[in-house]
Amino acid sequence: MLEDLTNRMSEGGGVKAETDEEKACFQLETDLDHIGGKVEGSITSKKYICNEIWSSISFKGAPSWYITLSPADIKHPICIYFADNNETFKPDLQDSNECFRLVTKNPVVGALFFHLMVTLFIKHVLGVDEKHSGLYGETSAYYGTVEQQGCLTLHLHMLLWIKGCLTPQEIHEKIMDTNSDFQKKIS
Repeated sequence: MLEDLTNRMSEGGGVKAETDEEKACFQLETDLDHIGGKVEGSITSKKYICNEIWSSISFKGAPSWYITLSPADIKHPICIYFADNNETFKPDLQDSNECFRLVTKNPVVGALFFHLMVTLFIKHVLGVDEKHSGLYGETSAYYGTVEQQGCLTLHLHMLLWIKGCLTPQEIHEKIMDTNSDFQKKIS
């Protein structure tokens, strides 16, 4: 039955469950989809992420910035400190091969360093939960997802909303208005 449904679906068009066996197959698919939402990196979890992003855009409008943050873990003294067995922080400059070996030997170190860098970025650069505005302005909201790069290091993709920022439509209108100061300033 499952193979028959798969073949009918691959031909295109909608397939409607008519028999009890077909309904059971669709229910199985729904159950697997529900469980897959809890598995990081699954198609369903990616679908949930997309839904969250679209909901944020619907609520907040278009994001002001798209940021990719990729800390260089094997070159940073803090990450090398995490990877080494020393108990006191004294940043000894080691050759690049030794730094690479220390960090790649322990992937938890890379994750700890990445978490520290992202936390510091959100707190100090974006100004979230701080008394100061962020580097880009007052942060209204942010949404970030983490990916693993080919060399097994982590990086962050983030959407950032800035309070009071012009919308794309407002920017378009100001650019198209030949008498606007906005157009003159960007020329």
